[in-house]
Amino acid sequence: MNETYQFNLGWSHPQPTIFKPSFLSSFMENKKLGVLLIIIGLLVGGTFVYYNDKLSRQSDELGCYNGPDCLRIEKGLSISHFAIGIFSFILALGFYLLFFNKTEKKIIERIEKDRMQNIEDEKFDFALKMLNPFEAKVLRKIREQDGITQNTLRLKLDMSKAKLSYVLQDLEKRGLIKRVSKGKTLEIYLKF
Repeated sequence: MNETYQFNLGWSHPQPTIFKPSFLSSFMENKKLGVLLIIIGLLVGGTFVYYNDKLSRQSDELGCYNGPDCLRIEKGLSISHFAIGIFSFILALGFYLLFFNKTEKKIIERIEKDRMQNIEDEKFDFALKMLNPFEAKVLRKIREQDGITQNTLRLKLDMSKAKLSYVLQDLEKRGLIKRVSKGKTLEIYLKF
């Protein structure tokens, strides 16, 4: 009746990487594009501000209000106001590409971390379902404080020394924990 169960949670799941090379290159391209758009926006904006100022001076020199000579200047001013709107859009897009990607990177890191934690929690819950209540109780405590000493674990679980030793030996045989000597006691670590 003394059966040994081999239990290994080292099943192979593809381990996702937080940033794939294509994402990094895309991130860097967006950053470069953002800088380029800011430079273009400033050059185009400067040109149109200069053009608008020149048209305003011509308008003042001619004393334009509603005269026929003033239609050309009036159309130029209307176009320059439209161009300043486009310049503002290009500049804003450049700043967006330059600075938003940092926030996007942090969001993706957080999502990836949460996803990995969920996978680890599912593995742990799956392992607990295959254990008896004493073993599950011991594993939960070890997970709460990885590296806990055997003496501390015994006190926290209120188990006899013999019972805890038996449970830990069984868990170690299954490959779920490892015990490392530390002075006169043992530290216990999860293996998955």
